[in-house]
Amino acid sequence: MSAPPLSKKPRTSTPAKNDDDGIPVPEMTTLDYVNLTSHTDAFGVDPIPVSWGHPDPLVRGPIICTVRHSSQRNAIGAHSGSYCIYTGLAVAAGKLNPDYVPNLKLTRPVFQIGPHKSWSDPKKVASIDPFGHLTTDAYGAYLNKGFDIRPTIAITKAHIDLPETREAVSAGRLIPDGKILMPNGQSIVSKAAIEPVWYLPEIARRFGCTETMLRQSIFRMTNGMYPELITRPDIKIFLPPIGGLTIYIWGDPDTIPDEDIELTCRVHDECNGSDVFGSDICTCRPYLTHAIEECIKTAQRGGCGIVIYFRKEGRSLGEVTKYLVYNTRKRQEGGDSAENYFNCTEQVAGVQDTRFQALMPDPLHFLGVTKIHNFISMSDMKYNAIVSTGIEIVNRVEIPKELVPADAQVEITAKVFHGYNAGKAYEGIDENELKKTVGREYAY
Repeated sequence: MSAPPLSKKPRTSTPAKNDDDGIPVPEMTTLDYVNLTSHTDAFGVDPIPVSWGHPDPLVRGPIICTVRHSSQRNAIGAHSGSYCIYTGLAVAAGKLNPDYVPNLKLTRPVFQIGPHKSWSDPKKVASIDPFGHLTTDAYGAYLNKGFDIRPTIAITKAHIDLPETREAVSAGRLIPDGKILMPNGQSIVSKAAIEPVWYLPEIARRFGCTETMLRQSIFRMTNGMYPELITRPDIKIFLPPIGGLTIYIWGDPDTIPDEDIELTCRVHDECNGSDVFGSDICTCRPYLTHAIEECIKTAQRGGCGIVIYFRKEGRSLGEVTKYLVYNTRKRQEGGDSAENYFNCTEQVAGVQDTRFQALMPDPLHFLGVTKIHNFISMSDMKYNAIVSTGIEIVNRVEIPKELVPADAQVEITAKVFHGYNAGKAYEGIDENELKKTVGREYAY
């Protein structure tokens, strides 16, 4: 297919720049042509340079992954993760002008995050763009010149209304203060939504493979969805079609980097069935709401509480796979036993877990976390991933036994037996307990 016409043709070793500000002239791509892929040495290809890890956002360079600057684009993929497909549908349906550029005038963050020293260390931040919330400030000159650059982080505030929090107020476990917790049970939070932005060389290092192997594996397992992973080795940034994460903060975010101020934290992976609908086959919602209660208490003591909510449904295997595993667990010989809890997942999916916690600590480093006083998690995988990046964890807090639903005894027994940090509340879970713990049967 023909290459899309560009506003300037020649390819140069460095992008054309104005004498006054050093900002390249944007090359506007018309959308009447479709390229199946691009190539590193092709005529007209001139991506805006990116120096990942540089502390100066202008030297680091903006992440450009919109459709308007195909020759200068410096990232593979598209904005909005898996929702980018709906953008295509909106264009196809005639509901969205593909040339539309968002008005970002009133979208600046409502509170400040960073900059932090960790932002310039790829070993600590490589799966999100630490400048992703500063588009209008750091790259205003690019926007004014006509570049279409989109934020990958949005920062706002909200009131959170949970029945468990209202119940904690009624029971006297939480006391409204009118600042962190309102008399009606609502809590006040600051929050940030984050889309993934991967720096491929560091992602490959964390997973113990070459960048070439990483690119080839993603290309192959997405059925060739992103040919530029193969044809554009010069582009090191990838916006993957996966869910992002949300950070919820109770208390003053400015206290987060201060190791002398108490910090409570839970890193939670999405579980729609439990988190939203209250399914009792797992501990996800009760552990999440317990963490929120502890975050509120910490904030009321003058500290700060953080919940990082990853969109990693079903251990990143997806909800369909998770439900297939549920059926396998319930239908296997001997019933839903703790002894075979992990085996059932591997039987269906070929692997027990694809969350791979190597990328998980990045949002903590984005926030400037260096010490967690109370880590509301029993997962050794998460604990090890966090401390291996230099963050200290003082206390590990297990889910109170009385919060574990009846059918979730299978899950908690299996996890504790296989090494989850349990504390005194779960002492005595041995092989005999593992074998005798069985969940309820389906009522066929």
